[in-house]
Amino acid sequence: MKETKEETTKEKWFKIRTLFEERFNKTPDLSAILYIIGIRELGKNQTEFKKEEKVRLMHIATCRVLSTSGHYTLKGLDEQDWPVWELAEKLPNQDMLEQEMYLRHHIIHYFEEEELI
Repeated sequence: MKETKEETTKEKWFKIRTLFEERFNKTPDLSAILYIIGIRELGKNQTEFKKEEKVRLMHIATCRVLSTSGHYTLKGLDEQDWPVWELAEKLPNQDMLEQEMYLRHHIIHYFEEEELI
């Protein structure tokens, strides 16, 4: 059963990557996908961001996708109307590969929840 679930996860991840490839003509890495989710969650019509803002956008995306498992809670907006997230439940202790797979799973859930795939 696990192999079937894993295959489904791989297929869904490939589908998300394909959406990005079709839209941006580039194969996205995890950071690029988080960056775009962050822009979407910010909800502004801004197209250019400073380096610090790009890092912040990826943080917003990470918090948002992990919020579905109760890890983060949206506290509101700051003075620039950027989302502010608070850690609600500690993340599991994982190595880098496990962290990436955990994040991918949550990104897939985000795309399903938002009906993007």
